[in-house]
Amino acid sequence: ELSSLKKFDEIKKANQAAAKKLIGDQLSSSSEDDDEDAEVKQGKILDKTFNIYTSQTDGDASELERTRQYMNEAFQSGAMTCLICIASVKRNQAVWSCCGCFCIFHLVCIQKWAKDSLFLVSSPLTDDDFGKKDYPWPCPKCRFEYKRSETPSRYYCYCGKVENPTVDPWLVPHSCGQICEREFKPSCGHKCLLLCHPGPCPPCPKMVTTTCHCKKAKPVPRRCSAKEWSCRLPCGRTLLCGQHTCENSCHAGDCQPCPRVSKQRCICGRQTAERLCASPQWQCDQVCRKRLPCGNHTCEQVCHVGPCGDCPRSGKRSCPCGKTKFTLPCTEDVPTCGDSCDKVLECGIHKCSQRCHRGPCEICRQEVEKQCRCGKHTKRMPCHKPYLCETKCTKIRDCQKHQCRRKCCSGNCPPCDQVCGRTLGCRNHKCPSGCHRGSCNPCPESVDVKCNCGKTVIKVPCGRERTIRPPKCKQLCSRPPTCHHSTQEKHYCHFGRCPPCRQPCQKTLTCGHLCPVSCHDEALVRQTGSHQSAGPWEQPSEPAFIQTALPCPPCEVPIPVECLGQHEVSPLPCHSANPYSCKRYCGRLLDCQNHTCMKECHHVTKLNSSGDAKKAGPECSQCEEECTKPRPSGCPHRCVLPCHPGDCPSCLQMLKIKCHCKLSVLYVECLKLTCADLKEKERLISCKNQCPKELPCGHRCKEICHSGSCPLNCSQKVKLRCLCKRLKKEIQCSKIQEGQVSLECDALCKEMKRKASEIKEAEAKAAIEEEKRRQQAELEAFENRLKGRRKNKRRKDEVEVEPSLWQKYKNLIMLPVFGVAVVMVAW
Repeated sequence: ELSSLKKFDEIKKANQAAAKKLIGDQLSSSSEDDDEDAEVKQGKILDKTFNIYTSQTDGDASELERTRQYMNEAFQSGAMTCLICIASVKRNQAVWSCCGCFCIFHLVCIQKWAKDSLFLVSSPLTDDDFGKKDYPWPCPKCRFEYKRSETPSRYYCYCGKVENPTVDPWLVPHSCGQICEREFKPSCGHKCLLLCHPGPCPPCPKMVTTTCHCKKAKPVPRRCSAKEWSCRLPCGRTLLCGQHTCENSCHAGDCQPCPRVSKQRCICGRQTAERLCASPQWQCDQVCRKRLPCGNHTCEQVCHVGPCGDCPRSGKRSCPCGKTKFTLPCTEDVPTCGDSCDKVLECGIHKCSQRCHRGPCEICRQEVEKQCRCGKHTKRMPCHKPYLCETKCTKIRDCQKHQCRRKCCSGNCPPCDQVCGRTLGCRNHKCPSGCHRGSCNPCPESVDVKCNCGKTVIKVPCGRERTIRPPKCKQLCSRPPTCHHSTQEKHYCHFGRCPPCRQPCQKTLTCGHLCPVSCHDEALVRQTGSHQSAGPWEQPSEPAFIQTALPCPPCEVPIPVECLGQHEVSPLPCHSANPYSCKRYCGRLLDCQNHTCMKECHHVTKLNSSGDAKKAGPECSQCEEECTKPRPSGCPHRCVLPCHPGDCPSCLQMLKIKCHCKLSVLYVECLKLTCADLKEKERLISCKNQCPKELPCGHRCKEICHSGSCPLNCSQKVKLRCLCKRLKKEIQCSKIQEGQVSLECDALCKEMKRKASEIKEAEAKAAIEEEKRRQQAELEAFENRLKGRRKNKRRKDEVEVEPSLWQKYKNLIMLPVFGVAVVMVAW
C-alpha cells in the first residue's frame, strides 16, 4: 500500500509540473498576441498604466513617448533581447534592469557577467593589493559601474517592490501592477505616478508655483519638471566682496566671483595693491619686526594675522640634551648639564656618546652590515654612510614622462626632479614647477596695459594683454591728417594707425561729376611677387600690405541708356553709359510675316526713316524653317513651299483610304476629299459593292457600301407556320421581326387536334383495364399458393379471424389509383 501511494504522489507531481510548464509556454512569448484582440488588450494595458499620470496633465501624453517605446518593446516578440546571451527575454523568466540605460538582461546572465568582470579586473593584482579596493563591474551596454555588493541576486519587478512578480496577462511583463513611486531624477520631492513600468520615469507632471532665480518676478504656476526659470533681468545680488552687485542676467546657483579690481591691504596692513575683489586677502613678504612682550626681542614671522605671541625664550628651558630644565631670563643662554647626550643619531639606530653639547650631534661612525636601497647588494661600511649600488632604476616616475634613472632606487621613486619648462597659458613665461602630469598652474604674474598716449592704465593677469582690449582713453587723437583733406574726423586715443578717413573724396572726375566715395588716399594693398622662396623648405611668409593712394573709381552716376534693339531704357553708370544688349530676343517681324528674329538684342539699320520700327533689318536673321501654317481639315500633308506669306497652295497628293466596309482600298485626291461636303465624302469613300455585313435576323445587307450601321428593314421572304405546323405562308422578314404578322390555326386544325386527344384517352383507358385484369390474376394465383402451404401447419384449435374492411377492399381501391397515375405520366 505504501509503495502504491508513493507512486501515485510521484505521478501527481509530474502532472502538475507538466501543467505549469504548458501554461508557462503559453505565456512565455509575446509573439502569440499578434491578433487584433491582443492589440486591443495591449492598448487597454497602456491606458491603464498612464491613466494616473495623464489625469495630472489634462490628457497631455507628449512626455511619455520614451516610456511608451519601452513598454511597446516589452509586448512585441523579440524586441526585448538579452545582450549577453543574444536571446529573447520571455515573460516568465527572471530579469534585471540597468538603472543607467534601462536595458533588460536575464538574471543568470548578468550574474555571470558581473562575476567574470570582477575576475578580469582582480586577476593582475598581487596578493598584497587583493581585497583592499572594491573594484566595480560595468553594465554591458552603457558601462555604468556598480559595486561588488550591488550584484543582483534576486528577481524583482521594475519598481523593486515585489520579489518574483507573478505572470499576469493584463499587466506589463515583469511588472507588479502597483504605482511606481520611484523618486524623479533630478529629485523634486514627488514620486512617479505611473504603474510599475520599464524604462525611465517621465518628467514630474505636478504644477507648482515658483519664482525666478533672482526672486524678483512674481511667482507663476509651472510644471515641477521645468520649475526653474529666468526673468532675464539683472541679478543684483551682492557679491562676496561686499562692494559690488552681480550684473549678469537672472541665473541659477551662486554668482560668479567679482571681476572688478580694487585696492586691497595685505594681512599686516603695511602694503596696498590693486587686486581682484574676489581675492581681497593677501600676504606681503615683509618680516613683522614687532617688539615682543619681553622687550628684548622682536617677532621674526612674515606678514601674519593676530598678536605675535610670547617670547620663545621665556619660561622653563631645557639643556641641549633635554634631561635638565632651567629657569633663566630670556637674555641668558641655557648651560650644558654634563651628562651624556644619548640622542638618537641620524642613522636612527645608535645614540650619541658625547656629553651634553650644543649644536648637532656628530655622525655615526660604527661599522654595520648594510644593504643597498634597492636590496640587490650587501656591504660592511660605516653607519653614517649610505650604501648605494650602481644599478639604475628603470621605472617611470609619477610624471609619466621620464624614467627614474636613480642609482640604487628603493622602488618608491621620488617625484621627477626635472623642471617642467612648458610654456604657460600666458605664452610669456614657462612653468617653473617640477615635471608633473596634467595641465600647469596659471601664470601668477600681472602686467600693465596702457593706452597709446599712456594716460590710462589697467592691470591684467599675464597673458591677457594680447586678448583684452586696451583701456578706453578719453583724450582725442592729435595726429595730423595724412590724406588730401585739411582736417580729419575727431576720434579718441588709439593704437596703430588712425582709422581710414571716411569723408567724401569730392575730387572732380573726367566726366565732370564729383567722386562720391570715401577718401582713398591711404588704402592698404596686398603686395604680391616681391619675394620668391629659395626652396620648398622655406615657409611661405604672410602677405605684406603697403599703403598707397588708389585712383578714383569709375563714375557711378546713373544715366538712362536705350538698348540696341530699342526694347528698354535702363539707368547705367556714367563710366559705362553705352548702348548695350538687353539679352532678349530681337523680336522683329521677318519677311515671311510668320516668325520673328531670334537673335540676341542687336543693332538694326533703318532703311527707311518712315518704315515700321518693328520690321526686320539687314542684320536680322533669315527665316529657314518650313511652312507651319495649319492645313485644311483632314489633310495630313505639309506645305511643299518654305515659310512664306499668304495662303498655302492646294494639296494635289493622292490619299490611300479604305471604303466604308473596310474591304477595298481607294485612291482619292486630297483636295477633293478635304473640300467635299458630307454627301460627297460618303460617295467618294464608297466602293459601290453590296454591303457584306449581316443583319440581326441573319440575312445579308442589301444596300450598297455605306457608312454607319445597316438598316433593319430586311426585305427577304421567309415561311411562317401555325402552331400545329399544318398551315404555312411566305411573309417579309422585317414584318416578322416587328411582330406585326402571326398565323393562327383554323377549324380543321382544331378538329384534328380534338380527335387525336380522344384516341389517346381511349387507348389509355384500355391499357388501364388490361393492367387491372393482369394484376387481379396475379393476386389470385399468389393467394392460392399461400393457402396450400398454411393448410398443414394450422392448428386444430386455431380461431379464425375476420379480415378488416381495408384488407377486403384495398386491392379494389389501389388498382384504379395506380392506373390513373400511369395515364397521367404517359400523357
